[in-house]
Amino acid sequence: MDRFCALIPALNEAAHIGDVVRGARPYVETVLVVDDGSTDSTAAAAEEAGAVVLRHQTNLGKGCALDTGIKWATEKGYDAVITLDADGQHLAVEIPHLTEAFIKHRPDIVLGTRMGNCRGMPLVRKMTNRVTSFFVSMLAGKRITDSQSGYRLLKCDTACKLTTRSSRFDAESEILVKACREGMAIREVTVSTVYGDEKSKIHPFRDTVRFISLMLRLMFVER
Repeated sequence: MDRFCALIPALNEAAHIGDVVRGARPYVETVLVVDDGSTDSTAAAAEEAGAVVLRHQTNLGKGCALDTGIKWATEKGYDAVITLDADGQHLAVEIPHLTEAFIKHRPDIVLGTRMGNCRGMPLVRKMTNRVTSFFVSMLAGKRITDSQSGYRLLKCDTACKLTTRSSRFDAESEILVKACREGMAIREVTVSTVYGDEKSKIHPFRDTVRFISLMLRLMFVER
């Protein structure tokens, strides 16, 4: 039987992390929170809700948090991790959408796409997703409808072999491109679009520059 671990990178999400952990626990064997240098009580709230917590002493970025979590889950013998955002933007009740697709089709990545039902998505987010997904698809050689979705399942024994250089939000795009270039299988499933009182950790200017730099590197240096 497959072993699944929910992986939640978190930075200053004390207000939401407890609910996210409690929501995920019924669907996986373990909930792992990687506290990426939080200055609030994120780690304590996650532990109180029943999560295993790993801590970065300083903020290293979402890409590094994912890498830490994937390595831990692989060493512990899990078959796959399901990554969720710590702000409650992903519905834990939809974890079975990802795990069932993995069990049935055995892909290396199951990507939760919001673009099949994005009525609740702000127009700026919708356009950004379409533009970034276009460039990621072009470089990956495969159509990917929601490259910015952090709701995904990663097969541990293949994900831990991916060599990525990005440490921030751009890591999620690099993972998809590198996976496709390595011949890994990606399958998409529809997930809900949820926006509440969460505040995005994405910095419009810095992370746009990082994304453009990543695209140029993948296009001209790491072809």
